[in-house]
Amino acid sequence: MKYGVPLGLIHPAAWKDVAVAADRLGFESVWLPEHLVFTTDLSAAAYPGTSNPGIKPSTPLFDAPAYLCWLAALTTRVRLGTAVHLLALRHPFVSARAFATLDVVSTGRAICGVGAGWYRGEWDAAGVPFADRGARLDEVIEVTRRLWTEPVVAHSGTFYSFPEVAFEPKPVQHRLPILCGGESPAALRRAARLCDGWISMPHTLESIRPQLDRLAALGGTGSVTVHAYELGSPDEVPSWAALGVNRLIVRPWRRSRDAVSSLESFAARYGITPAPVLG
Repeated sequence: MKYGVPLGLIHPAAWKDVAVAADRLGFESVWLPEHLVFTTDLSAAAYPGTSNPGIKPSTPLFDAPAYLCWLAALTTRVRLGTAVHLLALRHPFVSARAFATLDVVSTGRAICGVGAGWYRGEWDAAGVPFADRGARLDEVIEVTRRLWTEPVVAHSGTFYSFPEVAFEPKPVQHRLPILCGGESPAALRRAARLCDGWISMPHTLESIRPQLDRLAALGGTGSVTVHAYELGSPDEVPSWAALGVNRLIVRPWRRSRDAVSSLESFAARYGITPAPVLG
């Protein structure tokens, strides 16, 4: 089993130390979320299925691929991913360039986790139609793949059109993984048909099963990454693996200041050891 660390759940002041510790201890990956802006109207910030704002307008924001480039310079093994990047809020050239850069400077450690997004406020603020975000994301995934792999690319689509362009350098990885986050029917279809895997919301062994069944019914054969914040003991891990889960994103700490020591304890308890240096 691979184990990832969600940096977005701790104070940004701790991100560097936690990423370096994850790298040293043998965790497979670290993950950053992202938003472009938060509006001050909290009515636009209610998390799906709730009536309460999931975020505060004063929450610090960082450019996730850029921040991960900095972490790449401080680490040697750990993979660097987004959970998730709002690919459709930008022109395809912008994110394709950002992740290609991350993959090059990290010698092939980038993971591009994407999602359609739930926070309407930032789409409205950016002037991008919220209702089109799913279809727009599908098109941007296609264009991004081509930019990363083809010597010359021209595109004429519903949302973007451009003449022949060259895009260099290509990512180090032959196929830089694009994973889709989200649990709507559209997100699961996207993960199964357009992406290299799926990233779940937080789940337990019991609650994840229906979503995995839906993903399998759609023909999904890619990797499965699950946020498993309530992982109880190492004895649970074989059951996760039996369900086809490849990676668990874990949060063994209660407070940001305890994150490094909690990762150390978790690594010892779960038998995590450093992997070979990539590159």
